[in-house]
Amino acid sequence: MGKVTGFLEIDRQENKYQPASDRIRHFREFTIPMSDQEVSKQAARCMDCGIPYCHGPTGCPVHNQIPDWNDLVYQGNWEEAIRNLHSTNNFPEWTGRICPAPCEEACTLNLEDVPVTIKTIEQAIADKAYELGYLRPQPAEKRTGKRVAIIGSGPAGMAAAQQLGRAGHEVHVYERESRPGGLMRYGIPDFKIEKRFIDRRIEQMQGEGVTFFCGVNVGVDKPVAELLAEYDAVLYCGGSEKPRAAGIPGVELNGVYDAMPYLVQQNRRIGGENTQSVAWASEPILASGKHVVVVGGGDTASDCIGTAFRQGAVRVTQLDIRPRPPEKEDKLTVWPYWATKMRVSSSQAEGAERAFQVATLEFIGEDGQLTGVKCCQVDEKRKPIAGTEFVIKADLAFIAIGFSGPLETGVLSELGDKLATTVDRRNSTNVLANDRDYRTSVDKLFAAGDVRRGQSLVVWAIREGRQAARAIDEFLMGCSVLPR
Repeated sequence: MGKVTGFLEIDRQENKYQPASDRIRHFREFTIPMSDQEVSKQAARCMDCGIPYCHGPTGCPVHNQIPDWNDLVYQGNWEEAIRNLHSTNNFPEWTGRICPAPCEEACTLNLEDVPVTIKTIEQAIADKAYELGYLRPQPAEKRTGKRVAIIGSGPAGMAAAQQLGRAGHEVHVYERESRPGGLMRYGIPDFKIEKRFIDRRIEQMQGEGVTFFCGVNVGVDKPVAELLAEYDAVLYCGGSEKPRAAGIPGVELNGVYDAMPYLVQQNRRIGGENTQSVAWASEPILASGKHVVVVGGGDTASDCIGTAFRQGAVRVTQLDIRPRPPEKEDKLTVWPYWATKMRVSSSQAEGAERAFQVATLEFIGEDGQLTGVKCCQVDEKRKPIAGTEFVIKADLAFIAIGFSGPLETGVLSELGDKLATTVDRRNSTNVLANDRDYRTSVDKLFAAGDVRRGQSLVVWAIREGRQAARAIDEFLMGCSVLPR
């Protein structure tokens, strides 16, 4: 597992960023990669800790064999490292860029706040493999004659499609948008992941026999019933796209938007696509020269902040109803689990003003146009504190408080009561299917990813796609050699 004394001899080193003053002038990735030698030294820090919590169920949902490929990188064996990494993760260049890295929180060295830079090493392995020509199509040697349709081409749908294609099935992926990738392509800004990393995986999968049908909204343009009649199995990976209702007066004002239409529109703009999408937003949403307020404290809120700065916003304020977290967690209380502590995203570090324990009371405006956001301080129970009201000037406001389940149009509306749903602890409505066989209440229809488990991380989506692929393979063939 790396160098036996590496963690004692080598300091933790992270990727450096371009200065904020430079990176806000473009939408490209701004991480400065380490050299191969630097990556090798960081991999050498992986210690023989006995129980590697990093790839346990909480540390890494896809169960990456992190100590193994750390050692392989330290030894300079990049080919075996990517082979090991691909055995658990179809798209490590995605997770190495956008996963929040719960594996590093679970690293034994995090007890001293210096975990192994697992996320950086993972990305380096994937990028090096592409550079050396190791990312090639792996078509199945034999075809089964079975046909599988997948609805949605996000991480869950893509992972399932690749696994099923390699098992020898004929796989057709149906995507509502004009290009595959789901919200990986349209919801996450290019400065976090450039879309060429999605495109090259699509090219690989096409070489393996997977066919993509874009611009097809299943349940609207093509009935689900047709898919169920034409294919031996159908996997629903539609994602969790319904914005959580904020219940804030004034949301109808011009200048107030849910976060996702804003992000999708900008991603379309960068990708050279038509930005006038009826499904998301018909009018241009631009932050240039404006005072922007973002309601919410998660990743989507940060993506709005970074996008607004790159569009030329004058000021960006982020409102979070939660208390300001502690600067440092109590390791003995929370390790190896994800800790609540003060974190600063790269977008927030570009100049955002952050307000904690603040509730958004109302969007206020004149002649139908947003002019400000009325707020107040809240107590520990998130109840407004009388006399603490104040107004923030705002020309543009984004609501980024999460998602409450799949869109009700399309698959859900067509199948109606035939497709059983469930409500989780976050009050999100999801498609009912367990995490063993992934079957829904509709015959031959399976569900995986955010549409089943609710809004979650890309690593969970990939894991569910892989597990659902195995379940479908067993359903079609009676057994499966695909990993869970």
